[in-house]
Amino acid sequence: MRKTTGAIGLGAALAVSAVLGIGTSGTASAQPAKPQSLYPPSALVLTVGWGADGATTEVQRAVTLSCRPTATGTHPAPAKACAELRSVGGTFGQLRTGAEPGRVCTKEWHPITVTAEGIWDGRRVSYEHTFANNCFKSAAPTMVFEF
Repeated sequence: MRKTTGAIGLGAALAVSAVLGIGTSGTASAQPAKPQSLYPPSALVLTVGWGADGATTEVQRAVTLSCRPTATGTHPAPAKACAELRSVGGTFGQLRTGAEPGRVCTKEWHPITVTAEGIWDGRRVSYEHTFANNCFKSAAPTMVFEF
């Protein structure tokens, strides 16, 4: 009878150690994906620029806004902007874009467009609204696009 030695014995030992999860430290093991946070992602880029639509607008200012788990970003008032977005469930179309009562603006056509792109509560959003001029934009009672 002959003993099993050499390469065959080494191969068998490595196969057994791989099955049992022991052996070399260089072995890669698949780990299940772990979420970085308990909150769904929320990351937005907001822009303001001169032009009649988002495709032709000359962007003048842009800020970032993230509302989960805390309000952060380059927006000057992230907590107020996030609270406003939460009040409409992240639906930008429900933000008030009309002038506050009693506010008077000229009827000059010098369009200014605001946009929002990114993720809100785990869903992709893309929003665009054009105001007739900067007075109408400033007269809208919303903090989201005040930057």
